[in-house]
Amino acid sequence: MDTKFSSAIHMLILISESETPMNSDQIAASVGTNASYIRKLTTRLSKVGIIEGHRGISGFRMTKEPEDITLLSLYRAVMETDALHLFDIHQNPNDACIVGHNIRPVLCSMFHDMEESVEKRLQGLTLADCIERMRQYITKNIETASNVTPDNKMTEDISEINEETGGK
Repeated sequence: MDTKFSSAIHMLILISESETPMNSDQIAASVGTNASYIRKLTTRLSKVGIIEGHRGISGFRMTKEPEDITLLSLYRAVMETDALHLFDIHQNPNDACIVGHNIRPVLCSMFHDMEESVEKRLQGLTLADCIERMRQYITKNIETASNVTPDNKMTEDISEINEETGGK
C-alpha cells in the first residue's frame, strides 16, 4: 500500500506543531525517508494551498488551520485524485467458470460501497483530530512511563528535531 497519505499526515503534524518553519531535511528525518520524497509531497500540498514555502527561506508553513483540513481533502491532494481507491480486482478471471464470470461486478459493487463509507469517515476527520490524538497518545505514554504530564511535549520534541537537523 502507498504511504504518501500517512507521510503527509506525519509531515503536516510536524509543520503545524513546530514553532519555526521546517525544511524537507528536517521533515524527512522524522518521517524516516529521504528529502526528495518529502519535496514531492510538499509540492502537492502547496499546489492545493495547505502549506507554503518560499525560495530563499528555508522551511514550510501551514496556510490553513488544522481544523480546516479534512483527511479526505488531504488524501485527494497527495494521491492526486478525486476518488478514493483502496481495493483492486484481479484482471483475468476465467469467464468459463461461474465464479470467474461473475466475480468482477460483485466485488466492484462491494468495494465501491466500502470506499464510499471510508470517504465519509475521512470527510468527518481533520488534521486537528490527528494532532489531538497524537497529544493524547504522547501524554498517556509519558504518564505511564514516568508519571509526569508535560504540557507541550510534542512541540518541545519537534524543536529538538529542528535543532538536531540544523533548523532555525
